[in-house]
Amino acid sequence: MGRPLGLIGAIGLLLAGAAIAACDQDGKIKVDKITFKGVASVSVDALRAALATRQSSILPWGRKAYFDRSQFEADLKRIGAFYADRGFPDARVSGFNVSLNRQQDAADIEITVTEGEPVRIASVRFVGFDPVPPRHLDEIRSRMPLKIGQPRDRQQVLSTHELALNELRDHGYPYAKVATQEDDGPTGKTAAISFVADPGPIAYFGPVAIVGNQTVGDEVIRRELAYKPGDLYRRSLVQETQRRLYRLELFQFAAVEPLTGQGQPSEVPTRITVVEGKHHRVTFGAGYGTEERARVDAEYHNVNFLGGARSAGAHLRWSSLDRGVRLDFTQPYFLAPHFSFNAQAQQWYTFTPAYDSVVSGGKVNLTHRAPDGRTSWSVSITSERDSSSIASDALSDLTLRNNLIALGLDPRTGEQRGTLNALGFDFQRSTADNALNAHRGYQLAVHAEQAGRLARGTFNYDSATIDARHYLPLSGDAFVLATRLQAGTIRPLGNDLTNVPFSKKFFLGGATSVRGWGVYELSPLSGSGLPIGGDSMLAASAELRAVLRGSLGGVVFVDAGNVWPGAAGFALNDLRWAVGPGLRYQTPIGPIRFDVGYQVNPIPGLLVNGEPQRRRWRIHFSIGQAF
Repeated sequence: MGRPLGLIGAIGLLLAGAAIAACDQDGKIKVDKITFKGVASVSVDALRAALATRQSSILPWGRKAYFDRSQFEADLKRIGAFYADRGFPDARVSGFNVSLNRQQDAADIEITVTEGEPVRIASVRFVGFDPVPPRHLDEIRSRMPLKIGQPRDRQQVLSTHELALNELRDHGYPYAKVATQEDDGPTGKTAAISFVADPGPIAYFGPVAIVGNQTVGDEVIRRELAYKPGDLYRRSLVQETQRRLYRLELFQFAAVEPLTGQGQPSEVPTRITVVEGKHHRVTFGAGYGTEERARVDAEYHNVNFLGGARSAGAHLRWSSLDRGVRLDFTQPYFLAPHFSFNAQAQQWYTFTPAYDSVVSGGKVNLTHRAPDGRTSWSVSITSERDSSSIASDALSDLTLRNNLIALGLDPRTGEQRGTLNALGFDFQRSTADNALNAHRGYQLAVHAEQAGRLARGTFNYDSATIDARHYLPLSGDAFVLATRLQAGTIRPLGNDLTNVPFSKKFFLGGATSVRGWGVYELSPLSGSGLPIGGDSMLAASAELRAVLRGSLGGVVFVDAGNVWPGAAGFALNDLRWAVGPGLRYQTPIGPIRFDVGYQVNPIPGLLVNGEPQRRRWRIHFSIGQAF
């Protein structure tokens, strides 16, 4: 628990008490800031979070924290316990200072810590783990947080203990026990840690009981089981079953409980308890963005349409950039357990600086999702009617007359109409730890599409895009380096530009792209300066995310990218660059985001809203990380 405060600490506490007593007796002293001196071996943010004494939010509307002397005295002892749990048994508070402001209604607190020498890990042994395959035991050694030569952290010891115990439970030993033994050596500064296993009897899954369901049939729940009675007991299969049940979106609560100790020792019955959620869901949202301006969204979703966990829904949207209605239907367990069938229909309008487009039609998908839920692939068939019309500024540009004709547009009306029939393939893989705000892992999405060859239509092209994202935590989770790479190409049959509809053209810029430009602003330009889209695209982003205080975070980013007219027009020496800072405020639905992007190399002649570009910066405000 650490040593007593000693004379210095006692004198500091008396001085702090005298400073507080000097204030008005009825007033409260707000804590503005808590800082530390001498803290080098532990996370300052984690240490600050362990204290009952808090610092006030820097935001005017944020939470205010006030000084409480008894709480603070307990915190000084708590610091010693915090350090002892992390392998520093001799750490102590050697002094502190409470500085009042001129009005004597707020204070800054500075705490000085003497860390002392840690207890370092000398060795880690696993004894009695013969039922675990050697390869899996090697994985435990590589994944365990305990590292030779590092301070002995009690939480890391517990985490390693759980890893070892769960590995036994994942190989048919639900009754396994693991004891932790520790020898601190003659000096008390070296820890030899041993995890000793008692596997117990091997066991298999027994009968499955289902309780709590009312309108969802037992067969819907049973088909989500990752195991069947008689299979070797594995804890990971219990967890996978629970993940599958939540993925159905039918239940607000789902628990898969192994009933160890009931029945024969060699058999583990399981009980699945569910609480059904609302099957009919209606959401409505309205907002304002610097790019889309006013926005209204409404959505209806039925997650048990006609029973059997089928889902159906409708999405309506209106904004200055796009608007329309989309309908969708999904049939899970289509033909085989891991396959699903999805059908969509839409009437969608898109508005860009150079053209407007209307898409009417539908799409069907057959999707396969791997048992771990991280990998999926799908094949799709699209059939839609596309209609595009060029903006009047582009239409009146005489230098574009020949281009408009080459693109299949009537130069008098500036319109393109046709039928798009395409086959598509998608592959997705994600190991990211959080879909809304990832700190580690990666995401990969690949899309390929062929139109007009196997399914005849007006348009005929081949296209492919890739979107790769990686998240690397630095210094714990205090910093995250997020990177992204995007590339895409569209190749029309015979290099005839009329074979690619305008709605498939590439554009960059906006809140989730090269942030120095607004949406649709980064692309090849017409003779008059309007972005008109291209057939090849390359973009890359790097963003360093940091926790500033509590829920408030900050980022600095570098974005680069460009769009070229030809299908193979990639040129690394022709990228547009943007840099800038941003703020993040964490909420349950994702971070509220504010970014300012600055153009390093502006686009000469670019028109924005019909006027020459004058601002080299763009402001983006939205919800969710940029990527």
